[in-house]
Amino acid sequence: QVQLVESGGGLVQSGGSLRLSCAAFGSIAEHYAIGWFRQAPGKERAGVSCIATTGTTYYADSVKGRFTISRDNNKNTAYLQMNSLKPEDTAVYYCAATSICNSWYLSHGNDMDYWGNGTLVTVSS
Repeated sequence: QVQLVESGGGLVQSGGSLRLSCAAFGSIAEHYAIGWFRQAPGKERAGVSCIATTGTTYYADSVKGRFTISRDNNKNTAYLQMNSLKPEDTAVYYCAATSICNSWYLSHGNDMDYWGNGTLVTVSS
């Protein structure tokens, strides 16, 4: 069993930065890949980024060059550094603990994964 808690969301102006955290609780949390997804009002959930246990990372095209995912296994925490934020980045951001991180996973997600409750990011223009 893995529990995930996101934090770090908030209101920021366009061009600003935020760093989201995903704290994982569970004895084997370090064995999971971590994915970040977001859901904007009226839109479907979309993959943002994921990081494998090996440190390999994947990004959605919409955030490449602006967002950076990382993890600290000693702290059982993953991070999403978001720079050059745009109004279209406004969404609830969720992290998920998953078995495999790759481009297919980012496109589809997995409802059977462990999910956090989300943190709201609002980017004003």
